Amino acid sequence: MYTTVRHYQDEASDVVEQIRVHADRLRGLMSGIDGFVAYYLVDTGGGSLVTVSVFADRAGAEESTRAAAKLIGELGMADALPHPPTIMQGEVAVQA
Repeated sequence: MYTTVRHYQDEASDVVEQIRVHADRLRGLMSGIDGFVAYYLVDTGGGSLVTVSVFADRAGAEESTRAAAKLIGELGMADALPHPPTIMQGEVAVQA
């Protein structure tokens, strides 16, 4: 399995609420990518959030990053998410 973690920092204070409005679309987008295992959006508070995407392989994880960026643009959320996320990705080494 392969995981991508995106950390969004210093975003609009209501960004998580804005994303929740589109939760079904986001779920459908991520689950429609080949190799989908799981997706999580974590509200870390103060305009900061983390997303975790888990896929069977690297190709799916990388596609999720492209798809997320495209969706942000389509939803007109560039003002709420003006800073590019810090992206970390890699092979899952231990699973429980």
